[in-house]
Amino acid sequence: MAMKSADLARLKGTKIMGQMKQERGAGRAADAPGAAVDKREQRRRDQAAGLVPFAVKLDHELIKQVTALAQSRKASLTDVVDELLRKALGEPGSK
Repeated sequence: MAMKSADLARLKGTKIMGQMKQERGAGRAADAPGAAVDKREQRRRDQAAGLVPFAVKLDHELIKQVTALAQSRKASLTDVVDELLRKALGEPGSK
């Protein structure tokens, strides 16, 4: 059975949209050399380093201060929070 012209146009439009999505995804920054690894690989690396995800709820102003401290030191937020917690607990390894 032959397709109607409206069905052909819809099918062609679907095909074009699929191609556009592929092209948009092909130029992503994550595909560039030296880009960040995917979430699974990062999770594996964190586990190998003995890191555990730990979510907490903190005051917005406190988060802004810690983020600013991390930016001023050009360090990751994780490193700064680790250092601050170790200092507060008096554990070795604090800088």
